[in-house]
Order: sequence, then C-alpha cells, then structure tokens
Amino acid sequence: MVIKKKNEARKVLETKRRELLTGSSDRDEILIENAAEDFDRLQQQMNREVAIRNLDRESKLLKEVQGALKRVEDGSYGTCLRCEEEIPEKRMKAVPWAAYCVPCQETIERQRAAGEEVEDHEEVFDQAAA
Repeated sequence: MVIKKKNEARKVLETKRRELLTGSSDRDEILIENAAEDFDRLQQQMNREVAIRNLDRESKLLKEVQGALKRVEDGSYGTCLRCEEEIPEKRMKAVPWAAYCVPCQETIERQRAAGEEVEDHEEVFDQAAA
C-alpha cells in the first residue's frame, strides 16, 4: 500500500476509533430502576435492551477498527484475511475497517446465518499481532 494511502487510512481509522471510544450511546439507559407502573417498567426494559444492543454493536465495530489499525501498522491493511487477495479500493473507502473482500464477507455471513461454525480470521490475526 502506498504510504500516502496508508496515512489516510490511519487518520480515518483513528477518527472512528476516537468517536467510538467517546461513545454516543446513553449508558444510563442500562441502569435498572424500580418503576411503580407496569408500563414504565416495560418501557425501561425496552430502552435497556436497545442500549445494550447499541453498546454491543459499537464494541464489535471498535474491535474491527482496532484490528484495521494493526493491519495498517504491519502492512497487511487492504488484504483479505480469508483469501489473502487485495480488497478493492472502493470497498476500503466505504468500509475502512473491512477485514474481508465482499465475496469472503458474504460467505462468512451466510455461514453464520446458517448456524455454521466460522473461523474468525480477524481474531487469529489479533492474537498473533498482540
């Protein structure tokens, strides 16, 4: 990867990382409070579930961004972790933290949707980079 593109990718990823770390999620929604009314308890429970899903999604995305930053540093950024082919520039611009090319990502998603065990190449990469 050209140094200029590597620096651009690093800037975008660092910005996204900071955004995720400051977190726009309202963690106060997770607090459990006693409400007198059944409707209020139900509303609080629904708010908690939404907040937890948002935190889970942000946590997963943060992990993906941090993995991409490691790949920038070791020079493997832009290479699919599964097939080891170069990920098209258009995809890297759209999803700078992408670890897989579109065909591999679709295969992984189909396998997960079918309940199949999927080897998480990014997790293996993260352990090796640590």
